[in-house]
Amino acid sequence: MNRIAVRLVVAIAAAATGLLALVLSTGVAAQGVMFKAEELDEGALIDALTPPPPGVRTRSILVQPKAKGAPGENPRAGAASITITFATGSADISPGSQEALDVIARALASDRLTDYNFAVEGHADPRGESDYNLRLSQARAESVVDYLVSKHSVPKARLHPIGKGENELARPDVPTAPENRRVTFKTETR
Repeated sequence: MNRIAVRLVVAIAAAATGLLALVLSTGVAAQGVMFKAEELDEGALIDALTPPPPGVRTRSILVQPKAKGAPGENPRAGAASITITFATGSADISPGSQEALDVIARALASDRLTDYNFAVEGHADPRGESDYNLRLSQARAESVVDYLVSKHSVPKARLHPIGKGENELARPDVPTAPENRRVTFKTETR
């Protein structure tokens, strides 16, 4: 191969790598660890929601873990997506998902997470109109917050429900996948 061909191959490989990184950063990676409700583990959830420790400062040099996540996103925040199921077109939490929310409540009460607030993001798949999906995802996020507050006495001030609609699909390749109808918890600092 001549030098021009080698440079062209290297340029194409670099462009493809950048495109792959962009695709990964806009998907579930930005949503944190993905948990199925029936496989939710309290310890793993606590680990996912606990922000990494702050970097170490040495003579004006800040040493910290490499930032991950989408541009503009707080790279120090923990995040976890949990597949909480709802009846179609409803914000009523299914009995199986109530068990997962019980695990989430125990995790939120852990010593490692008591100093944090959480954005509770509701997500929907794109089967309905955008306005409807936004309202439905907001109602689902509020339903999760209401459950955690009423059944487990999680302080409401620690939980901020946000409806995301159909804008952040976990599985854009399969728009109706259950992973797209989920709740994401993102750690916020107080």
